[in-house]
Amino acid sequence: MTHIKLSFWGLLALLSLLWLAADPAVFEASSVFALRGFMMQYSGVLAIGCMSVAMVLALRPRWPEKWLGGLDKMYRLHKWLGISALIFAVVHWLWSEAPKWAIGLGLLSRPERGERGALVNPIEQFLSGLRSPAEGLGEWAFYLTVLLIAVALIPLIPYRLFFKTHKILAFTYLVLVFHTVVLTSFGYWTTPLGIGLALLLLAGTFAAVVVLFRRVAAGRQVAGTIVDIEHFPGVRALASRIRLAPGWPGHQPGQFAFVTSDRQEGAHPYTIASAWDPANPEITFIIKALGDHTSRLAENLRIGQEVKIEGPYGCFTFDDNAARQVWIGGGIGITPFVSRMKALAHAKKHSPGAPRQIIDLFHTTTDLDETALARLGADAVDADVRLHVLIDARHGKLTGARIREEMPDWREASFWFCGPVGFGDALRADFAAHGFDTRTRFHQELFSMR
Repeated sequence: MTHIKLSFWGLLALLSLLWLAADPAVFEASSVFALRGFMMQYSGVLAIGCMSVAMVLALRPRWPEKWLGGLDKMYRLHKWLGISALIFAVVHWLWSEAPKWAIGLGLLSRPERGERGALVNPIEQFLSGLRSPAEGLGEWAFYLTVLLIAVALIPLIPYRLFFKTHKILAFTYLVLVFHTVVLTSFGYWTTPLGIGLALLLLAGTFAAVVVLFRRVAAGRQVAGTIVDIEHFPGVRALASRIRLAPGWPGHQPGQFAFVTSDRQEGAHPYTIASAWDPANPEITFIIKALGDHTSRLAENLRIGQEVKIEGPYGCFTFDDNAARQVWIGGGIGITPFVSRMKALAHAKKHSPGAPRQIIDLFHTTTDLDETALARLGADAVDADVRLHVLIDARHGKLTGARIREEMPDWREASFWFCGPVGFGDALRADFAAHGFDTRTRFHQELFSMR
């Protein structure tokens, strides 16, 4: 989370400093209307800057993933930037409209307009001629952007509707780029702010075009065929084994991939539940019925069906130097640990004398499926992992105190958590309160893509 916060606040701070350097006269504003002009420019710069970086992150680029801690963290940053762009855009709109409302209510007097100097620069003259359409289109793009971001943020709205409408943001972004280029103070473009803003707009425009042509991560997609489906009704889950066409680069335990089984529904992210074997190019996903789409998969998926796999993504890969690890899987969050146990069992079989990590796995769940638990227990035995299963109705909730009681040497371990975000945050805070370095030794998957 540290790198996400650093990236987010660093972008806002950099844009703010560049704007102040480009327009220090803001401190000399002597009236509301003088301040209005400065604030509209500033809020506009922040809004389009956040939206531009969010557009680039929508391409799921490889280069920032490791530094940010995985695609799940990158999507968290994408969400923060989208919300911030919305807030700054609303502020920008209010600075435009509120003084007019105040004049209408008699709270402010309309300022006298002096004569405008003649425009000498031909580019500035050309942009000035586009001012009226840029204002009109920008206002309608703003209204549409507010609606689309609201659709993205409201969980009750089905994923398929979010998937279809979210792409429209790429179009509204291009309209807002036109709005920005025309209405940004012309003097900014020859300053470091203008150079930075131009680079952001170019990068965001490229990303928007890629999104509109449906070419996001096209080079990381391979075809697959479902060869086996197993149902676990007790936990409302199914395991789908897929034979991959050539082109899959392999994956590490703990990573995830986007799966498209219905073009209308779009790609959904699922954690991979199998170790990679190039000699047997198959991949398994364990999927729980948590929403409208996943609840229908048991009926819609069939053996022989063609699907599209994109990835792999994520940095939840267990690769630290700790001799002791504690894994915590809440509900369907057990999936990355299943993958890791299969990889450990494979390594144990081929290198029986190699040193092993000491690992405890805590699996807490509200549901019960004996077949699924038996499989989990067998995987733990094969991987030399000590398994602790807690059924909420029988054993109560898993807490930090309970883990410390079970493991007196917990301070020597690194922790790997996958499950409900609130549950993980509570455990992180609990261990931090006991002096544990959660910043570097508590790893948490933020598996939420909207």
